[in-house]
Amino acid sequence: MSQMPRQAALPTCPSCAEPLDAGDRFCGACGYDLSAVPARPDDHPTLTMNGSPPPAPAPPAPAPPVPAPATPAAAAGPTVSGTGLPAAGTGGAGAGGLGAGGSGAGGAPVPQPQAAPPAAPPATAPPQGTPPAAPVAASGPSARPAAPAVTAAPGAAGASGVSGASGVSGVRFDRPAEPDEYALQAPDPRVAAEAAVVAEATKVCVACRAGRVDDDGYCENCGHAQPRERDHMELESGPMAAVSDRGLRHHRNEDAFGLGRAALPDGSPALVAIVCDGVSSATRPDDASLAASTAAREALLAALPQGTHPQQAMHEAIVAASHAVNALADEPATAREHAPHQNAPACTLVGSVVTAGLLVVGWVGDSRAYWVPADRSSSPARLTEDDSWAAQMVAAGLMNEAEAYADERAHAITGWLGADAYELEPHTASFKPDRPGVVVVCTDGLWNYAEAAEDMAEVLPQDACARPLHSARVLVGHALDGGGHDNVTVAVVPFPAPAEGAGSA
Repeated sequence: MSQMPRQAALPTCPSCAEPLDAGDRFCGACGYDLSAVPARPDDHPTLTMNGSPPPAPAPPAPAPPVPAPATPAAAAGPTVSGTGLPAAGTGGAGAGGLGAGGSGAGGAPVPQPQAAPPAAPPATAPPQGTPPAAPVAASGPSARPAAPAVTAAPGAAGASGVSGASGVSGVRFDRPAEPDEYALQAPDPRVAAEAAVVAEATKVCVACRAGRVDDDGYCENCGHAQPRERDHMELESGPMAAVSDRGLRHHRNEDAFGLGRAALPDGSPALVAIVCDGVSSATRPDDASLAASTAAREALLAALPQGTHPQQAMHEAIVAASHAVNALADEPATAREHAPHQNAPACTLVGSVVTAGLLVVGWVGDSRAYWVPADRSSSPARLTEDDSWAAQMVAAGLMNEAEAYADERAHAITGWLGADAYELEPHTASFKPDRPGVVVVCTDGLWNYAEAAEDMAEVLPQDACARPLHSARVLVGHALDGGGHDNVTVAVVPFPAPAEGAGSA
C-alpha cells in the first residue's frame, strides 16, 4: 500500500516549547535568542563503522556542589527567580544608580534579613514578554552559564536513531583529530614492475630526452620530429660492419645495405656486403635500394654454399636485384594515370665478396669500392669504375678527371637498376691481394668527400681491421663534417692475410 510521506514536526523554542516559524531569530512567545549556540549533544553511535562493539558510556559527571547560604552582605542583590532582573530596592540602575548593597529610595542602607537558599525555579514557562534567565550551572567567579537544554521534537530524530534538536545536522563531535600527514602505503611490486615495462617500451624523444614519442613520430613534450628507423642504421656482423645515415640535407635516407656470412663448400667463410643508393629523381628510391640490397644479399648467401664461383654469384646477385627493383614498377594502371610523369623506382648497387684468398666486387651505377692495405706504406686502390657522365668523358679522352668531375653533369649516372634502365650491364671484377687490408664499399655520399683512394686511406682509421664498426662511424662522420649533402652509407670488410700471395685474378 502506498503511503504519503510524513511531514516533519515544526521546530519549537528550546525555552518555552512554543512552535517556531522558519527564519525566526527570536521566539515570538518568550523572546528567547535562537542564535545562541546549543549544548553539544551527547552523541554515541550504536554501531561503529568497523564492526567493533560500541564503547562503554562515560560515567556521569558529579553533581555541582550546592552553594552555601548567602551572607547578609552577599544577599544584598538577589534576583527574582526566572526574570534575570535585579530585585526592587537593591541598588539597581533604576534605584539610585548604586551597586549591590547601595541605598534604597531614601539613600539610607536598609538591613536585609538573612534569607533561606532559594528554591529551584519551577519548570513552567515565564510570563509572556519576560526574557528567561540563563540557569547557573556552578557557583563561583569562574562559573559559566550553561547553554539551555535542547529538546528534540517528536519525529525529528535522524536515520541513525540518535535524537537531537531540530535544525541540528548529524555531525559527529566525538571523532578523533585527523593527523597532518598520512603514512603512504608501500607500492605494489607488481604495479611497479608493469610500470617499468611500459616505460622501457616507450620511446623517448632524442631532442629533450623527456617526452614520449607519439604514434605519428613527434615528441609530446617539445614537438620535435623523431628520426625514422632508416635515418641512421648501424650493423656489426662478425668481422665486418656497416653504417648508414640520412645526412644533413635530405629529408629521408634513400640508401640501404646488407651484410651476410656464408660457408663455402670447403668450409671456409665468405663475407658478403651490399650497398645501394636510391636515385632521388625516381619514384620511391628508398624502396628500390632496400629491395635491391635484400635480393642481392639473399642471392649470394644462397649461391656461395653451393659451390658457385664468387664472381659468377655476384653477377647473378645483381640480376636478381634488378628484377626486385623492376617489380616495384608493376603498379595498377590507375596509379599511372594519376602520376604519368613519374619515373620507375631506381637505384645503384655495389657489392663485395671476401673469401680466404679472393676478393670479388660488382657494381652498377656510381657507388664505389676501395682497397686500403693494412700496411699504409702500400698504395690503396679504387676497385670500381663509375657508370656516370664524368667517367665516360674521361674514358673517351675528352676530359681529364679533374675537368670532368668539375662539370655540373659529372654525377649524372648512365647505368642503374630499374624498369626504365636502358640496358642492364652488371660489372664484376676479382682480385687476389697478397697482404691483409680493408675493403671499403660506399655510396657517393661518402666518396664525394674522399674521392681519391689516397684520400679514403687517409680518413680510414689504422685499426680498421680490428674495429670495423668504429671505422665505419669515422667515415660517416667525415662526410657529415664535410657538409653531409647526401645520404651516407659505408661497409667496412676486412680482408685476411692469404696463405700464399698472388696477383690479380
